[in-house]
Formats: sequence, structure tokens, C-alpha cells
Amino acid sequence: MSLLAEQHAYTFLEARARTQHVNPLSWQFELSIADAYDIAKASDTIRAAEGEVRIGRKLGFTNRKLWTKYGEKAAIREPIWSSLFDSTVRYVEDNHAYQSLTGALQPRIEPEVVFKLGRTPAADACIEELADCLEWMAHGIEIVVSPYPDWKFEAADAIAALGLHGTLLIGEPRILSSASRLHLAELLANASVSLSCDGTLLSAGYGSNVLDSPLHAIWHLHGLLQKQPQFSPLQAGEIITTGTWTDAYPVQAGQTWGTAFSGIPLPGLSVSFA
Repeated sequence: MSLLAEQHAYTFLEARARTQHVNPLSWQFELSIADAYDIAKASDTIRAAEGEVRIGRKLGFTNRKLWTKYGEKAAIREPIWSSLFDSTVRYVEDNHAYQSLTGALQPRIEPEVVFKLGRTPAADACIEELADCLEWMAHGIEIVVSPYPDWKFEAADAIAALGLHGTLLIGEPRILSSASRLHLAELLANASVSLSCDGTLLSAGYGSNVLDSPLHAIWHLHGLLQKQPQFSPLQAGEIITTGTWTDAYPVQAGQTWGTAFSGIPLPGLSVSFA
């Protein structure tokens, strides 16, 4: 696979650039999770060589309530991750954004919580030590996309296709105090978010859906990276988005979507799509 990883990486990057569908690689041969991360590594290398700057990571499939909804041969029951680059991340002013869907294949919306690492965690950091490395948290809305027709794929296919990441919109960061870090996992687990479209409530989700807490999601990623020496471990300065609290809903131009939190001091966001 290592000899083919770069070729497959170019296929996905070209499909993204041209807004083209592709068939899942798992339809063509046995694609393992390790194979998929080889393709992801090749994609990262190509993007960096073309001038993009890697600024963090995104986690996917951290919401256990959604695991049975994805995967054709087998339900997706493990989180995945991919790199975040500066070209697809932007900060939202005044809690409202206008977002073009041009070039977005089958876009869907996901309300999430985003963190920035202020310090590099030790390789053997416990979850409390990891929390103490966080500088801030913010509300994020991720627009996920799929080059695969009808969103049908396996976990390895999702990894290979740039983690299905489209765009990440980040709201106002809130600095985390020592006291808030101490109880962060519990605070997030007990919080909830609502998701509305054009004023109609569509869904509500809880922080506990995300591997019991978004903090646990970061800890999962930290542990996984210790087993993937081809990738750098978590570093100070990285932005990490931890996965959706609700189902991922299709979005269309002309719609305005909004979120509101309960239980954590984060403002909601609204996004108008064009």
C-alpha cells in the first residue's frame, strides 16, 4: 500500500478540487485502517508541499449514537482523525457566518466543541493532565463532505477521503481557567446543544454522546497517536475539533442554521449558506 498511497491521495485531492464523486476504495480491494492512514499521511505531505499549513486535527465518528448509521459492510464503531489545514478553518465574528457551499460535495452540518492546546502533553498523560494542557475551548461548526455517492463507505474510506472534512467555523474562544479544566470532562458531559434550521428545531445532542465527553475524545486521539509513529504527536498550538454532538444534517444554499448551548458558557452560532 505504501507504494500506492500517494497515487490514491492525489485521487482524493483531485476529486475535492474538481467536486467529483469517487467510488470507495473498499469496493475495489481490502482497505485496512492502516492503509487508509498511509493515504492520509501522503495527503498531508502533498498539501504541505503545495503551501498549506497544518494547524491541528479533526476527530470523526466520536458520537456513539451515530455508529450504526454509517458503514456498509460493518457499522463504524471507532473514532477516526485527520489533519486540519489553515485553508479550511476560519474564525467567526459576532457569532454569525456566511458560508459558500460551492465545491462542497453532499455537505452536512455538525455542531462541535473545539480546543486549543496551550502546552504539549506528555506521552503518558492521564486525562486530567491532558485537560491541564488546554488553553481554550470554543464552539465550532464543521461542514463535512463526502465524495462517495449517498454517503456510503467504510471507516477506512472515510479516513482516506481527508476524514470527510470540508470546513471548520470556530466561534469566540473562551480561555479555560485552572478550576474549569479540573471539572471539564464532567461539565462537557452534562451540557447539551440544540440545532435549528430556518428557526425550526431539528435536533438536540449531549456532550456525553461524544465518547462520554469531548475531553475523552482528545484523550483517545492522544493515545492513538502513540501507536502511529508516522504522525507527530499532539503539540502545543494545535486546534482540535472533537466530533458532532448531534446527527449530521444535509445543508443547502439559502438556509440559515443555528445552535444554542446549555450547561457550558459558549455562545451559539448561526450560519447562512450560499
